[in-house]
Amino acid sequence: METKILIVEDEPGLAKLHRDYLQQSGFVTEWLAEGLEVVSWVKEHSPALILLDLMLPGKDGLEICEEIRTFSDVPIIMITARVEEVDRLLGLELGADDYICKPFSPREVVARVKTVLRRSSPPPQEEQQLLTVDEESYQAILQGEKLDLTAVEFKLLSVLAKKPGRIYSRDQLMDLLYNDQRIICDRTIDSHIKKLRKKIAVTAPKLEVIHSIYGAGYKYEKL
Repeated sequence: METKILIVEDEPGLAKLHRDYLQQSGFVTEWLAEGLEVVSWVKEHSPALILLDLMLPGKDGLEICEEIRTFSDVPIIMITARVEEVDRLLGLELGADDYICKPFSPREVVARVKTVLRRSSPPPQEEQQLLTVDEESYQAILQGEKLDLTAVEFKLLSVLAKKPGRIYSRDQLMDLLYNDQRIICDRTIDSHIKKLRKKIAVTAPKLEVIHSIYGAGYKYEKL
């Protein structure tokens, strides 16, 4: 089955470089140079991943990413030369899965594409059985044992585990956990993470699945 990568880049030379290297690695590529064309194309063609440049004619990459996230979870790698945007992309506030800063090597792009595709693909059956999160019953089963979690701890684990490898900032997690507009200190998230790690350690002492990303937030890694 072919893996289609959409390249959104207004510099033809750079777009061709991406296409050549990705095709050499076995990917099928499509190229768009105009920002206004991207959303409708994605809805029609459903690519496996999008390489999305930040600066585009018509509509910039930030707007495109936000719009795509209203209807699709397709992996998106943002490409930027604007250093001031890195903090936003690091926090992945727009729903991007990764980012690359210009200048970069085409080999790095291929490596990032493979990494993001690998972590966004469904885990093998035996891997799924190590952690099961049932949102209807509010139960999390780790290595065959039920985790004794509070409602907030369960929701936190559920949010992180849905997107292995994706970094969530504290603000994002607060918005997802507390939708009643209450005022919460961002360090409350740190406290919940600490308690959740302790409860996971009771069942699996050597297992570390929730990782802190300095200056950005937290992520869950597949078991």
